[in-house]
Amino acid sequence: MTVAEKIVDIDVSTEMRTSFLEYAYSVIHARALPDARDGLKPVQRRILYQMGEMGLDPKKGHVKSSRVVGEVMGKLHPHGDSAIYDAIVRLAQPFAMRVPLVDGHGNFGSLDDGPAAARYTEVRLAPAALEMISGLDEDVVDFVPNYDNQLTQPAVLPAGFPNMLVNGATGIAVGMATNIPPHNLSETINAACHLSENPEAETEELMRYLPGPDFPGGGVVIGLDGIREAYESGRGLIKVRAKCSIERVSARKRGIVVTELPYQVGPEKVIDKIKDAINHGRIKGISNVLNLTDRDHEMRLIIEVKNGVNPEAVLKQLYKHTPMEDTFGVNAVALVDGKPQTLGLKRILEVFLDHRENVVRRRTEYRLAQAKEQLHLVEGLLIAVLDIDGVIQIIRASEDAAQAKDRLMMAFDLDDVQAEHILALRLRRLTKFSTIELQNRRDELVTEIADLQYLLSDRNALLEKMRTEMRELAATYSDPRRTVLMDGDSVAAAEAAAADVPLDIPDEPCTVVLGGLQTICRFPGTEAIARTGARVHDDALLAALLATSRGEIGLIGADGNCYRTSVVEIPSLPRTEGAPSLHGATPIRLLRGIEVPIVGLLPLNEETAPVWLVTAGGVVKLVRPEHPGSKDEWPLINLEDTDRVIAGGVSTPDSELFLISAAGQLLRTSSDAIRPQGRSAGGVAGMKLSSGDRVIAAAQVPKALIANYEVVTVAGDGGLLPGTGQTSAKRTPAERYPAKGRATQGVRCQRLLRGEDALQLAAVVPAPPRAISADAGPVELPELDERRDGSGTKITHQIAAIG
Repeated sequence: MTVAEKIVDIDVSTEMRTSFLEYAYSVIHARALPDARDGLKPVQRRILYQMGEMGLDPKKGHVKSSRVVGEVMGKLHPHGDSAIYDAIVRLAQPFAMRVPLVDGHGNFGSLDDGPAAARYTEVRLAPAALEMISGLDEDVVDFVPNYDNQLTQPAVLPAGFPNMLVNGATGIAVGMATNIPPHNLSETINAACHLSENPEAETEELMRYLPGPDFPGGGVVIGLDGIREAYESGRGLIKVRAKCSIERVSARKRGIVVTELPYQVGPEKVIDKIKDAINHGRIKGISNVLNLTDRDHEMRLIIEVKNGVNPEAVLKQLYKHTPMEDTFGVNAVALVDGKPQTLGLKRILEVFLDHRENVVRRRTEYRLAQAKEQLHLVEGLLIAVLDIDGVIQIIRASEDAAQAKDRLMMAFDLDDVQAEHILALRLRRLTKFSTIELQNRRDELVTEIADLQYLLSDRNALLEKMRTEMRELAATYSDPRRTVLMDGDSVAAAEAAAADVPLDIPDEPCTVVLGGLQTICRFPGTEAIARTGARVHDDALLAALLATSRGEIGLIGADGNCYRTSVVEIPSLPRTEGAPSLHGATPIRLLRGIEVPIVGLLPLNEETAPVWLVTAGGVVKLVRPEHPGSKDEWPLINLEDTDRVIAGGVSTPDSELFLISAAGQLLRTSSDAIRPQGRSAGGVAGMKLSSGDRVIAAAQVPKALIANYEVVTVAGDGGLLPGTGQTSAKRTPAERYPAKGRATQGVRCQRLLRGEDALQLAAVVPAPPRAISADAGPVELPELDERRDGSGTKITHQIAAIG
């Protein structure tokens, strides 16, 4: 029998449009885009939920990843095991997630290599993941059927923190994509709490709490305009650079050491791009590249620079031609009420806060219902306990449980639930001792119900409960920011200053200058600054040293150590007409990563003169000129644990030391009588100090030049906040102070006025002295006072440094 054919004519364009829309809808909702409430795609949500159902909490042992993949695929996500395992791997990778949600055991890959197969790795939930699924058993979210209607799954997770911002998201759908950078957990929660308290807050205000992304691998974000644009509109470009330092990598070579790379950029990718750029002539001056990164140590990529080549110029080429400078394109697209939307920072936080408020409200309602149910049962038990003999007699006299329940309800005025509960209890629960427990439990439940009802009746109290929980979560799981944010204007100024830096460095004379605000720079030539100690703009000059551009100098740290530094690493500033300017000088902590203050400069050569040092404890020392060899750091003095170096430099013959203490005493003593010691010695007594006093300033002045020097002292109230207690200042010629013997208290240098308890700042510098504020602005000093122990003149601005 022949079956008649049935052919249906359809419009191809209509069919294609309908099929494409259905496919696009499926991809957008079921695969590619995260939900703005919990920041998870469906596969990620199902993984965390199923792992919670399997009991894989952080206190349990790991299980094979294949087992988790099988459970998720068989029950919730029938889209293939590879997609599920890939999602598990990303949730476990610390370089991809700012706060990992899966605790992986085994090879989960790196920035350059993929993970091992699922049969070789093991997983369990990370501690932070418990905050994502906490409360699922308390009716806090809706559950929906799985793919075959046999099981249910949460439509969204409770999400105790803004996961979409904290861990970011990436995905490609049909006709749209999302790319959201990770952020710091504590900063994100602070911004969310502030918005909850101030719903009218705008993006600029929220950025005070959440200033920018915080990538798992660190890096340096260049410019805040891209961040601001992304937070305002949901779209923007963020420029990210590697974190680098110029260091001595061998006895004769310097190199660029990379310790952090842009997000999702691996060292092998950088090495390949470097080799390709060298082969095509785009990068010059590199002799070797070493990748010392491994699983047990942090990122360390060493780029060796050829001798005589400027590392700064090489670094500029690397930023231009390799992924050491990358751009992160923010495209914050997520599902809101099932619809894809492009969201700014404020809108993302609003969606999360609305969701979290609903979760806390539903949880409170659930707990209230549970507490009322328990109170109802407890009240029934208390009624039964009052006549336990009667209860037992009724039960014994009844033919079955149904008859016993009916008789109990009639005899004791119980309802069906209470009577059923009494019948289900063992007799030993109905003892006299249990009566006390029941009464205490009743009182606890009454208090708990009152608290829960108050939360439901007062929205402000509910929101405060939500904020408290988020802050507690932040205190538990947050860590310090890893990514550095740099203003684009300062970076542009530094790049403009270094724009004409040649690749090959000529070995020319220069002058290295140390600023009072812990900045450092160098000027070409040796005139003006080093010979006369002239004033500079934008800062107060603390020290100047003659050097050569391819030489080395030492930085004297307050910890008593000397730090070797190549002069070429120090930014070079052009000389200007008149006094030179330190605008554009680099903070020392950014140049070398030295956290202790630098108090002086030293030349490093075979003919180095002795070094003079003065500590806060009044100790003075002349260090013998012992050449340190190839060490990058070595001690100059053996310090007491509570002491620190406050001044130092190259010692000159026929000179005198000036020491000034916080109590207002000044000691002028000859440095020629101090015997030089080795680096391991602890120095000798320099100034005798009273109890609680300390030396705050010191200087070595050639005797022939003392007439050209001044003593500047600033007094104030030490009990006020730092930077607010200065009240008066005084200038006095240095020659007005008589010379005294070593280990004495010296003479008074400023008489303290009412309200002043100590000197806050002091300096012995060439005339005329210069004072600056914390923002490098000039502060006017009083006229010269010939009285060595006179009182100071009132000042109107706080002084940060004198030079």
